[in-house]
Amino acid sequence: MPDDPSRSRRWSQRTDPRTAVRTAVVWDLLDALAAERGTALGRPLDVVDVGGGTGGFAVPLARLGHRVTVVDPSPDALAALQRRVAEADVGGRVRSLQGDAGELVGLLGEDNADLVLCHGALEYTDDPVLALTDARAALRSQGLLSLVVPQRLGAVLARALSGRFHDALRMLDDPQGRASEDDTVPRRFDRAEVLDMVDGMAIRAVHGVRLFVDLLPGALVDSDPDTTAALLQLERLAGDNLAHPELVTLAAQLHVVAQRP
Repeated sequence: MPDDPSRSRRWSQRTDPRTAVRTAVVWDLLDALAAERGTALGRPLDVVDVGGGTGGFAVPLARLGHRVTVVDPSPDALAALQRRVAEADVGGRVRSLQGDAGELVGLLGEDNADLVLCHGALEYTDDPVLALTDARAALRSQGLLSLVVPQRLGAVLARALSGRFHDALRMLDDPQGRASEDDTVPRRFDRAEVLDMVDGMAIRAVHGVRLFVDLLPGALVDSDPDTTAALLQLERLAGDNLAHPELVTLAAQLHVVAQRP
């Protein structure tokens, strides 16, 4: 049954990743590859969203018919997820488990997922390589891993443009890409490092995310629809790793989609 239009409008006002400037580029890739995988399998996907918290991606995927398990360490985030799930009327397709990245096999077993999302979670793990090994083990053959991580050079650029030169210098030299001991992001990555961590998987897509939007005043980002649409198109085109690899390294985030053999 099609979604109720009024419900769709309500959801789009709550930063739906399909329409929000900061997440639409991620959704573009994810939606296309998930649809391709679902067609190949002839059924909805079994999705695991690591650190999916309040359901920003889980609920839209569930509304497309996929079955989503959200794994998150925060009870408060999972409670917010359940409220969103109830509002979207997808309770039968979303479940939640308390846990961290790196615990998927222990929670779910091996070879149980067609798609694993790891968006904004890897930087908080003690051992990113081990966490990705665990995520890969949770995937079925030909399953997809969608990985979004913060990039070091994008953070350096943002700090420098805002006049925080000491922070930018520290990030450039620090092995973890941190601005200080009080930095709220424990780790930032470089593109080559991320691609090395998914070595052995087929790379389906690489895209820079939030190349411009994080450097602009909020009033400009949220201005008239035509300006917002142009900004989103610029983000889509400039973040293409094949067309503009140099620009991709300067984006705030890197989105990599890899496929298990």
